[in-house]
Amino acid sequence: MNSPEPVISCRHLQKSYTQGPQQVDVLVDINLDVMPGECVAIVGSSGSGKTTLLNMLGGLDLPSAGQIHVAGQDMLKLSEKQRGLLRNQDLGFVYQFHHLLGEFSALENVAMPLLIGGQGIDQARKRASELLEQVGLSHRLDHKPSELSGGERQRVAIARALVAGPRCVLMDEPTGNLDRRTAEGIHQLMKTLNQTLATSFVVVTHDERFAASLDRVLLLDNGRLEAASDV
Repeated sequence: MNSPEPVISCRHLQKSYTQGPQQVDVLVDINLDVMPGECVAIVGSSGSGKTTLLNMLGGLDLPSAGQIHVAGQDMLKLSEKQRGLLRNQDLGFVYQFHHLLGEFSALENVAMPLLIGGQGIDQARKRASELLEQVGLSHRLDHKPSELSGGERQRVAIARALVAGPRCVLMDEPTGNLDRRTAEGIHQLMKTLNQTLATSFVVVTHDERFAASLDRVLLLDNGRLEAASDV
């Protein structure tokens, strides 16, 4: 029986910037496979390049060298339009700041990726409603972000990330602005959705307790990614 293919795979990934006469290496020889249904935490000090790595895994930024495959496709051989389509269909994104559109309701925010992807309004609204119910917000469908609590806004952001049925969701400090109790509720929700939907998650976090509860913890230090032995 063939083993499953990684949802995300990168080999010898590097990212460098030029500052005056100097070259600054942010990421050095990164190798990573994220398997279907796996939850991976990436930890490291501020400024270590965690967000840069996440952006490259999602095709929002391109490496200086190396290869990235998402859902079997070579990101570096795709046009920007093709990368956008891949992100819309196979990847979800959740950030520390929810980035919801203030003039739209929770339902409209969650339906947006489906509408962008070409689905009809009725189908998109039905799917968005189902996801909001899964994250416990069926009573908040018509509320705008300003009418929701911080935890509720982040639940809407998670529903939006999941609405298109992505293979993997990339999360950058998704509970960094929430109090401990609300953050733990989001953490539990994420793990429940992982078990229910078999979606992979890659989570950048400073919360060591949450990181340790996931399938695997990786430490980004001095530009290199390695297994975290003390988390």
